[in-house]
Amino acid sequence: MTLKTILAAAALGAVAATATLAEEVKIGIAAEPYPPFASVDASGTWIGWEVEVIDAVCAAAALDCVLTPVAWDGIIPSLTGGQIDAIMASMSITEERMKTIGFSDAYYNTPTVIVGDKALDLDATPEGLKGKILGVQASTIHQAYAQQYFTDAAEIRIYQTQDEANQDLVAGRIDATQADSIAMADFVSTDAGGCCEIKGTVADDPAILGQGVGAGVRKGDDDLRASLNKGIAAILADGTHAAITSRYFKASIY
Repeated sequence: MTLKTILAAAALGAVAATATLAEEVKIGIAAEPYPPFASVDASGTWIGWEVEVIDAVCAAAALDCVLTPVAWDGIIPSLTGGQIDAIMASMSITEERMKTIGFSDAYYNTPTVIVGDKALDLDATPEGLKGKILGVQASTIHQAYAQQYFTDAAEIRIYQTQDEANQDLVAGRIDATQADSIAMADFVSTDAGGCCEIKGTVADDPAILGQGVGAGVRKGDDDLRASLNKGIAAILADGTHAAITSRYFKASIY
């Protein structure tokens, strides 16, 4: 090979390597289990509806994605600090979060519910929760909503994970918890959650509860946001989103 050919080959190799590196995206998911959206199986593999959606979106957008578990309360700082490139962890698109990060289009949207012991007479209103102890997960839309609407009626107890709140609900240390309807429907269908039932859906407040769940990205990362939007649109259009959903839920959650 001539020197010119060698240099040209080296340059092409460098370009290819750069392109490959540029396509790798660290997708931040919450390290805490959140079934049926994301949890770790006995072999240590991440499974769940959202995990499958991430894989499908990345494939449709031709992105080389790597799942990167991060503690929920540090997931936005991890994004802004560059440790991850995007968040796909059932994060609702809210006005407050949009002050710090950007979002893709929504890829699911479900109501917010109150769950309590079957024997308790309560509902998803300030009056229905009067005198009760309500558990919510820290740094979530549910904490923000409960503190906005239920503080005068109920004692609000904050947990680092929803699983901890669920455990205290089963143990009778709290009277109710507020969370996503799909996650809580999954919980009350288990043996542990059989004590409890969904008591109702909270009144909607888009400013707090958001406009569905989207992928969080750094402000200004328009190329990645466009790629994720392309992937989301593709799996919605070709039926992949619906096919994944049918394996977990009885109805659409989009």
